Amino acid sequence: MEHPENDPKYNGLKVNKGIAQPPSVNPYLKKRVRSNAYTVAEYVEGILAGDRVILSQAVTLVESSRPEHQETAQAIIEQCLPHSGNAVRVGITGVPGAGKSTSIDAFGMHLLEKGHKLAVLAIDPSSERSGGSILGDKTRMEKLSMEKNAFIRPSPSAGSLGGVARKTRESIVLCEAAGFDYLFVETVGVGQSETAVHSMVDFFLLIQIAGAGDELQGIKRGIMEMADGIVINKADGDNIDKAKMAQRQLRNALHLYPLPESGWSPEVLTYSGYYNLGITEVWDMIHRYIDFVKQNGFFDLRRREQAKYWMFESINEQLRNGFYRDPEIAKLLLQLEDEVLHSRKSSFVAAREAIGRYYRNGK
Repeated sequence: MEHPENDPKYNGLKVNKGIAQPPSVNPYLKKRVRSNAYTVAEYVEGILAGDRVILSQAVTLVESSRPEHQETAQAIIEQCLPHSGNAVRVGITGVPGAGKSTSIDAFGMHLLEKGHKLAVLAIDPSSERSGGSILGDKTRMEKLSMEKNAFIRPSPSAGSLGGVARKTRESIVLCEAAGFDYLFVETVGVGQSETAVHSMVDFFLLIQIAGAGDELQGIKRGIMEMADGIVINKADGDNIDKAKMAQRQLRNALHLYPLPESGWSPEVLTYSGYYNLGITEVWDMIHRYIDFVKQNGFFDLRRREQAKYWMFESINEQLRNGFYRDPEIAKLLLQLEDEVLHSRKSSFVAAREAIGRYYRNGK
């Protein structure tokens, strides 16, 4: 009996049945199965028409590691390639806290007021432990994120060298095909990512701040040599004199370096991204540089060298992926790893054995 209290011998006692518990999931909610709803031709058509929703989905395909998504993405990029290459690509880097995202907001609004369309590819550092990213750059680009002629795409670095890889380069092609005539690529911060960004942009901008210690001590020489222009942010209020001092120090430091291959002597300017001071002067410098390198032929030369660089980078990536995805190699690596950990084999010998097995298998 379900309730013994309802037995006739217990006079005066009666326990009523309770109501059935409702399901934890709404029964009227239909399960949505997300599928690849567009063909390659529809993706290309939408991108060329400037549809930002389709552009976002295409960039997601580019970032996906699934083989079927990569196949679709490469087909889209191949058809978009003839419609790309007409934008001005600007790489933006600087130490953490230099105000890169705030500056992009100010620089971007300046361009939009001039009638341009801007795409921002912001690389967000991924956690080494969880692999996750906050992807919160949009919160610091308050004005740009509300503009219809601005496209902001934060992407996780996903452990790639310096946080920038082939996927950003391919996203640039899609954004240019969608009609964006200016592109910003924001790096994680001062580090190895600068080499990757430098290899995909026309102008490389280094953002510095004054009053954070010795300005020259905290800058890697390689980054100084890569920069086409250096700007000192937060030049406002009581910080103006410090910014001017940092400007003089950086100008003196640049005189010690040989003239870049472009023939352009990098300039050092001060501005305030928060108060919109000196933004026009920064853009005048960028446009002077673009005109200069287009006249002496370095602009086209740099683009050709970048295309060649990314061809070899793609070869390296595909070789690496093919090696680690091979089932036999995966088993062998576990065995070799155990032998290395127990000092039965050196790391170099184990690596050579694994690579030798891979090529003996005809890979």
